[in-house]
Amino acid sequence: MYAHRFLSAKVYLKILFSLICFGDAEAVPEASVSGVKSSGFPRRFAGDKWFVFREFTGGMKWKSHAWNGLFFVLAMMLAVSCVSPTAENQAPIVRLGFSAWPGWFPWQVAQEKGIFTAQNVQVDLKWFDSYLDSINALTAQQLDANSQTLNDTISAVAGGADQVIVLVNDNSTGNDKIIVRAGINTIADLKGKKVAAEEGTVDHFLLLLGMEQAGLKPSDITFVPLETGKAATAFVAGQVDAVGVFAPFTTQALKRPGSKELFSSKDFPGAISDHLVFTRSFVNEHPEQVQALVDAWFATTKFLETNPEEATAIMAKKANVSVEEYKQYAGGTRIFTVQENITAFQPGNDMSSLPFAAKKISAFLTQVGLAKTQPDLSKLFDDRFVKAHAQAQMSPVPVTSHDRSSPFPAHS
Repeated sequence: MYAHRFLSAKVYLKILFSLICFGDAEAVPEASVSGVKSSGFPRRFAGDKWFVFREFTGGMKWKSHAWNGLFFVLAMMLAVSCVSPTAENQAPIVRLGFSAWPGWFPWQVAQEKGIFTAQNVQVDLKWFDSYLDSINALTAQQLDANSQTLNDTISAVAGGADQVIVLVNDNSTGNDKIIVRAGINTIADLKGKKVAAEEGTVDHFLLLLGMEQAGLKPSDITFVPLETGKAATAFVAGQVDAVGVFAPFTTQALKRPGSKELFSSKDFPGAISDHLVFTRSFVNEHPEQVQALVDAWFATTKFLETNPEEATAIMAKKANVSVEEYKQYAGGTRIFTVQENITAFQPGNDMSSLPFAAKKISAFLTQVGLAKTQPDLSKLFDDRFVKAHAQAQMSPVPVTSHDRSSPFPAHS
């Protein structure tokens, strides 16, 4: 919208140049253009007018036109610089990734119901068919934020990514499952079998947790690395004996006749937590936008509570399942409240504490070979945004977007 203003400045420079060279300038209406072209005087087209330049009659007149023209152009350029927006004054668009998981489908509700806009945050919500692709996109900084699990974030950090967890979306309480064919009844029965999962991600982690509990080593199975959707398809087709998948792909996998759940995240409380994860550079440079997105999340969970049928319909459509099928996921995902978020970020001595869980998961990932070294976890969590949201909810004076700078000291 500002391009024409800069173009006008260029035009005025052309006019100034012609004034210096030729002298007087006279604007000619469009209807007289043909006459202008045959007049014999030098001419220039500026914007929507032709200017005819008659020869100047003396040195003083040339100087007068030149100085007047120069002052006019400088004034116009100053005016343009005053009205043109700068990058520093524009809030950045947050590039947010998400993929198929009941704890992340609410982002679709936020988009469709205008919640991002209501919270003064511009979001480019990017859907990924492959969860692993979304993790890789954040690691490559093709995203500013992503929806991913604690263990997958730790794996990324161990590989050199600099990421920050600012929010707990939910805990998996059964929607991550190891599903097996008929004839497999115990975890020990997996020995020597072909088991598919998305390598290095959440359900591979769940599979290894169960195997360790049963005394099996990773080498005791034939592991088949497949993207989660393809893993479910391969299982239904009878190409593998067992599969590690999360909802909604659990619905697809269980369509194989005789198949059943062997174990799930319900058997490992707190082992699979799901989060809003940012690059550290974005958190440091744009804390107000991080706060606005955290605020938008809690506004969305409130919408889910007050408009359950409408919200479920939106999420079921995105999950490509029926509303009735989607409702079956309710017990397998526990959406965290503001207070549960604050509590989760605190130190503790069990898996309900994120710092405790992170240390346990980091050690396990290294032990089973999913991470080469245990990363520095001291700066992984940043709870100031959920705390600021909680404080704003308690405050009798609403916090506007202009008030958000003060709670955010710089974090290194």
